[in-house]
Amino acid sequence: MKKFSIALFLSAMALLAACSDDDTFTTSRSNLLSFQTDTLRLDTTFSNVPTSTKTFWAYNRSGDGLRLNSVRLEQGNQTGFRVNVDGVELSAANGYQASGLEVRDKDSIRVFVEMTSPRNNAATPQLLTDNLAFTLESGVQQKVNLRIYSWDAELVKGRKITSNTTLTGTRPIVFQDTLKVEAGATLTIPAGMTVYFSNKAAIDVYGTLHCEGTADKPVTLRGDRLDKLFPYLPYDRVSGQWHGIRFHKDSYDNSLTHTDIHSAYDGILCDTATTERTKLTLANSTVHNCQGYGLQAINCKIEAYNTQFSNTLKDCAAFIGGDVTLTHCTFAQFYPFDGNRGAALSFGNHSSGKDYPLQAFNVRNSLVTGYSDDVLMGGNKEKVTANYQFDHCILRTPKPDKPALLAHFTDVLWENSKDHPDGGDRQFVLADGNKQHYDFHLKKPEKGEKFPAINAAAPLPDSRFTTDHDGRPRDNKPDIGCYELLVN
Repeated sequence: MKKFSIALFLSAMALLAACSDDDTFTTSRSNLLSFQTDTLRLDTTFSNVPTSTKTFWAYNRSGDGLRLNSVRLEQGNQTGFRVNVDGVELSAANGYQASGLEVRDKDSIRVFVEMTSPRNNAATPQLLTDNLAFTLESGVQQKVNLRIYSWDAELVKGRKITSNTTLTGTRPIVFQDTLKVEAGATLTIPAGMTVYFSNKAAIDVYGTLHCEGTADKPVTLRGDRLDKLFPYLPYDRVSGQWHGIRFHKDSYDNSLTHTDIHSAYDGILCDTATTERTKLTLANSTVHNCQGYGLQAINCKIEAYNTQFSNTLKDCAAFIGGDVTLTHCTFAQFYPFDGNRGAALSFGNHSSGKDYPLQAFNVRNSLVTGYSDDVLMGGNKEKVTANYQFDHCILRTPKPDKPALLAHFTDVLWENSKDHPDGGDRQFVLADGNKQHYDFHLKKPEKGEKFPAINAAAPLPDSRFTTDHDGRPRDNKPDIGCYELLVN
């Protein structure tokens, strides 16, 4: 019993000693905090739009506990930074500072930073900075620099186009909800303009939309996130950032020229229409990285040329019925997130219990490829019109074994998984699924390589097809797809 009491006493003393060590705080000026970073960058944001939250850690590796007299923003609330330190918000109520914090040896505190910047009345992004100052009980002050670029923008809600309008502005335009083009009105987006859309925003077209980009000054329609999801991944490469364009039933004569639509939910939806009038013309454009369809059109008259449709969860381009002409297009289905991704190109004459005659579906000089063994889907119902023809195309799909089906294909190259197990992505300049970074220009073959798209298209006399997606001239042996091989 006596031995047990002595052992218990010694254990208690050891515990007290350990607690005493843990609770030892120093005022030595040589004991300092260590920070995960000395500069926290919050990327670029639009003025008056809250950023996402960034975070960093402050560690105590000094050997003794440290007390903090204060943690404060040097400029208070003048710059728009919002900070939470170890659960304490730096707000007006506490003078934008936290005090009385303790960081024991080998412990840490976490700091959260957000920003809503004020307008700066400048035409270009402006640098805003502040310092988060940590003042130790010893009197030593340590700082972490907070930095962000703030860009004044025109933030728009509830915009309705009721008469013919050309979108103009000296600052970026950010639509924070749906932009509606009313029946009878035409909205024109001129060359060189980039239009930004918030997460729930879209373009709803009941009238007419013209995007008039050029090779040198394209029109860009994109999400409004300027920051990064990860250090290597900008939000601009993440699908589903906005809701895309919808052309409603009675909307006709729309045109998108040298227009880049990317990272939407559905890039373009064309509601059921009549084939007596052109619903949409896509020229030298890109529809890329969508969480739904790239383009879906039901019973519409559509023409697309020199246009790229790529990387979508559903089909890159899907046509049900209608009158469709696709010339020198690239359909590339390398959507990285779901093995059940849709087709690169699909067409048919029946959907949701309704028949839609496929009056004409003509595909010329086009490249249809992707990861799957079959990325071309044709679901045609018997006894419903299905007129389709592929001419001088590369198609990643099994070659039909019936003469009646083969009659729909002229001078077609069949890409198969045996010869191209990588899905054909090696013929492109860049296909990096990890960083969601893609470049579907044709790559110059290395010695011993042969890419079937090169010099395999049929020359077409129409002046629209004598240049490629980027406005570069095609030679007398043009390449299949929307891009002509760039020869240095």
